[in-house]
Amino acid sequence: MNRIDRLFGILILLQSRKYVTAEKIASQFNISVRTVYRDMKALGEQGIPLSFEQAKGYFIVQGYFLPPISFNSDEANALLLMERFLEGFADKSITQHYTTALNKVKTVLRTSQKEKLELLNENIKLQLPERLTNNFDYLSVLQNAISAKCIIEISYKNNKEEISKREIEPIGLIFYAFSWHLIAWCHLRNEYRDFKLNNMINIHCTEIPFRRAAHMSLNDYMKLLPVNY
Repeated sequence: MNRIDRLFGILILLQSRKYVTAEKIASQFNISVRTVYRDMKALGEQGIPLSFEQAKGYFIVQGYFLPPISFNSDEANALLLMERFLEGFADKSITQHYTTALNKVKTVLRTSQKEKLELLNENIKLQLPERLTNNFDYLSVLQNAISAKCIIEISYKNNKEEISKREIEPIGLIFYAFSWHLIAWCHLRNEYRDFKLNNMINIHCTEIPFRRAAHMSLNDYMKLLPVNY
C-alpha cells in the first residue's frame, strides 16, 4: 500500500470510531508507531481537524465529514457476498438495514461496476438449513437497547412452553449453537440469564436507564458458556 492510500485508509478508520490509538493504526496498516505519528502530522497539515486524548487515542473533531467514498469492485463484491450470509445469520431487521446500506454503496459505483455487481448477484446463492431461518426482527432493537443501556421488557417462552414477562438489562448478543442469544440481567431471577431470541414472543424498549451501576462484560460471560464456539 502506498502512502496516499494508507493516509486515506487511516482517515476512514478515524471516521469509523470515536477514538483510535496509535497502536491500533500501526497494527491495521502494518507500520510502526513512529510512522503513525508522521502520518497523523501529514493529515493535520492537509487541514484534517485531528485531536488526541490521553489514554483514548486520536479522533476527528466533530463536524468534519469526508465527501462520498468510492468503492472498488472487490470491496463491493465482498459487501454483496455478506448480504447472502445475513440471510442465515441475521434477522429481518438487520437484513433490511443492510440492504438499504448496500443500495447507498451502489449509488457511488460506476455504471460498469453496477452491471458486474448485478450479474454477480444473480450467480451467488446460499443454501441454508431450515434451523438457520430467523423469523424474528428483534436484533436492531436489541442493538439499540444495548448501546443506550436501556431496560427492555420481553415475553419469553421457556423449554416447557411456559410464557413469562421479564424486565431485563441487556449486556450483549452472542451467536452460538446456530442461534442468537441475548445475555441480560433479569430483574425477575436477580441474575444474568441467557435468552434465546427464537423464544421471545415480543419485546419493548422502555428507554429507562439500567438500574444496576455496573455489569460484567460479555467476554467474561462467554467464558461461562458450556459450548465450544
